[in-house]
Amino acid sequence: MATLLEQLRSMTTVVADTGDINSIEKFKPQDSTTNPSLIAAAAAQPEYADIVDGVLRQARIDAGTGATDDEVAKLAFKSLAVAFGKKILEIVPGRVSTEVDARLSFDEEGSIAAAKDIIAQYDKAGISRDRVLIKLASTWEGIKAAEKLELEGIHCNLTLLFGLHQAIACAEAKVTLISPFVGRILDWYKKDTGKEYTGAEDPGVKSVTTIFNYYKKFDYKTVVMGASFRNIGEIEELAGCDLLTIAPKLLAELDATEGELPKKLDAAHAKTLDIQKIPMDKATFDAMHAEDRMAKDKLQEGIDGFSKALVDLEKLLSKRLSELDK
Repeated sequence: MATLLEQLRSMTTVVADTGDINSIEKFKPQDSTTNPSLIAAAAAQPEYADIVDGVLRQARIDAGTGATDDEVAKLAFKSLAVAFGKKILEIVPGRVSTEVDARLSFDEEGSIAAAKDIIAQYDKAGISRDRVLIKLASTWEGIKAAEKLELEGIHCNLTLLFGLHQAIACAEAKVTLISPFVGRILDWYKKDTGKEYTGAEDPGVKSVTTIFNYYKKFDYKTVVMGASFRNIGEIEELAGCDLLTIAPKLLAELDATEGELPKKLDAAHAKTLDIQKIPMDKATFDAMHAEDRMAKDKLQEGIDGFSKALVDLEKLLSKRLSELDK
């Protein structure tokens, strides 16, 4: 019998959620996603020292004489995710997602400028824009930035997405892809209610199912990529989703497990559902966000967490730079 991973690949595009190049080589996903926490973790590993050191040396040159280690590190971190992205694209046949600085999540113009800087680095390396997704937080400002970027042929992946209002705004903005966070939604509900959830009752599974059905019902071109899984049960319940981005540990578990994997999400079935369309503007977005405690809490928590990871990464790079200069 085929493994769960083999069956999943027949109905869903499987993406690796990691900055660990060795894991990507092992599981050979179609695409790969990264985020600040994953890049920081990868950068700290000895096997990727050559990538980190190469970026730091180039940043030292670009910063010019007189630049402090901290200034060089801040410049280097902007290139490090792209350096990992380029390496990943040597392995995967599809796309890599590279994230805009989370500290710009409420800054529309700053996000646009940062996204263009990332794309310029990939352009310089001769990498097609069709192989890169720019990750932005699903704030109103992030979504509006993505809307403008998409008009310029820069494809976007809207992350830290927890509520239907965020998903609808992304679809209306014609972004390429969204990443609703299944596991983080589950975490919030477990903490808030003290209950355990499994299978189709998992709040994260319910959220992604609702978003998927809404998109297919109304023929939106934006695709859904479930993310942030806590167990393979969540993944099984979302078989049939457009894409699922999965951490190496869970990919290994899926690859080691045999059994029937029925398709749970189906675009044709979604067409038959009675779903009310919700017109979306900033006032509606803000009102729905204020009413959704989970989405409000988890969006801010996610932004804070990714911002902290970037600060830690800058410190790591500054320390590494001082060692290189000895």
